[in-house]
Amino acid sequence: MTATVSSTSTSTSPTARHIWTRARGLLFALALLIVAGIVMALVRSDARHGHLDPRSADPRGSLAVAELLAQRGVTTRVVTTLDQATTASGPDTTLLVTTPDLLTDHQQRILRGDMDTAGGRTVLVSAGAPSVGTLAPGVVPGTSAPVSALSPECSLPAAARAGSVDLGGERYTTDLPGSDVCYPRDGLATLLRIDGPAGSDTVLLGSPDILHNERLDKQGNASLALQLLGSRPHLVWYLPSLQDPSATSGTGDGGDREEATEQGFLQLIPSGWLWATLQLALAAVLAAVWRARRLGPLVTEQLPVAIRASETTEGRARLYRRANARDRAATVLRTATRTRLAPLLGVPLTEAHSPDALLPALSARLTAGDADHRDLLFGGTPADDAALTLLADRLDALEREVRTS
Repeated sequence: MTATVSSTSTSTSPTARHIWTRARGLLFALALLIVAGIVMALVRSDARHGHLDPRSADPRGSLAVAELLAQRGVTTRVVTTLDQATTASGPDTTLLVTTPDLLTDHQQRILRGDMDTAGGRTVLVSAGAPSVGTLAPGVVPGTSAPVSALSPECSLPAAARAGSVDLGGERYTTDLPGSDVCYPRDGLATLLRIDGPAGSDTVLLGSPDILHNERLDKQGNASLALQLLGSRPHLVWYLPSLQDPSATSGTGDGGDREEATEQGFLQLIPSGWLWATLQLALAAVLAAVWRARRLGPLVTEQLPVAIRASETTEGRARLYRRANARDRAATVLRTATRTRLAPLLGVPLTEAHSPDALLPALSARLTAGDADHRDLLFGGTPADDAALTLLADRLDALEREVRTS
């Protein structure tokens, strides 16, 4: 084995081919994760593009509603800031707020004040606990429910004419007089209309499904949507945006300046990414366990075919090199050399690996110092591949010198 290992070409550092062979699996997995992340981001962005936007023809857009309203003479104006929404509202206007929960407390107070003075209709879509208390005083939000076909079960003319529609989501209850509690599910309304001052009223829709392009032709969705949004000649379609200047600062009721609520870094990361990171960490741990070197004794197995000793030696040497097991390779080389030297020096094989028995016999045969022999035959692990190659050469030279002495 010594001759075979010493004769093979051993590089002192990993070659580019070896580095690529070892790293290509990890690089492929990393590239696959990046591609999967990009694809998921594109799919997610496509699915959310134009959500409840009256200019969007996407399944969850609302272009169909806007077109039907335009045919009935109702003009639709899309706004993205609170200032535009309050400026455009009036007694002949319906103000549709697509995501009222996105509004800050300051924005909600301004909008509530405008709702009291404008005298028009306000439709709040999927308003939950963060906004109901300010925008619809006297209304108590309940737990959400899945969307399904529900019957009106109320006296609101628009609901009675529309019949069953696809509603669900947020649910509400109220004790306000003159309110219309419609499309109840388990006793809580998924559509609630309450009266306001100066002839105004507020409609709370538990879910936006009746406004989606993909659901407009189901049940009585189109009829209810057109009646709720087309009761006035003008419709202001308010899409709240985080880029709205009023979302970060403003003046409160007492004139004091409010500061925007600062969010931590983790709060700005979508929950899906946090779960994905946790799953990737778990996958990395499992991969590390899978790739970890197994410990324990080797199992002897009969080979199905005869293999030449040189091939076995070369294969084992390559395994040592791939695992950077210079300690194991050096031990094998020294053990084999000591085993062959012992009979030549007259040392029993049982004491071939004892320094006290082998080194004195070797020193008596050769002129080199005992310290050199001790380091060569019983030394430590070579520092690198070059040192391992030098060790093999020196062991060969020592054995030849003993045989010829």
